[in-house]
Amino acid sequence: MQRIRNRAQFQAVLAGPPVAKTAHFALHRGALDGAHEGRPLFAVADAWLGVLLPKRWARRAVTRNTIRRQIYETARAVPVGLPHAAWVVRLRSEFSRKQFVSATSEPLKRAVRAELQQLLGKVAKAPANPVEANHAG
Repeated sequence: MQRIRNRAQFQAVLAGPPVAKTAHFALHRGALDGAHEGRPLFAVADAWLGVLLPKRWARRAVTRNTIRRQIYETARAVPVGLPHAAWVVRLRSEFSRKQFVSATSEPLKRAVRAELQQLLGKVAKAPANPVEANHAG
């Protein structure tokens, strides 16, 4: 999995509507065939992942860093992997500071991971199982 790092890549992926949403996150998908200034935006045909965590929804840097780490680890742990495309996970609402007092607490990490597994599970590659394919028809 590659990481989205520059502004042009983020803008290309965020141009379209989200493909999946949860209470706190939105997932955007972009094609890998885009170009910027005559060069391809995504040089390798792989799953690309970017994270957008506005200060509006996570004021403390330690909270943003904790959520960012959880996003990358959860995406890396998706059993069947993400399809080859450019993906951006965007935080779209705040995790309650009353419920999660500590920015690095285990309850916050568990809540973020659970929601991300749900979000990424909606778009993860379906496992190729010929037995199920034969019985489907």
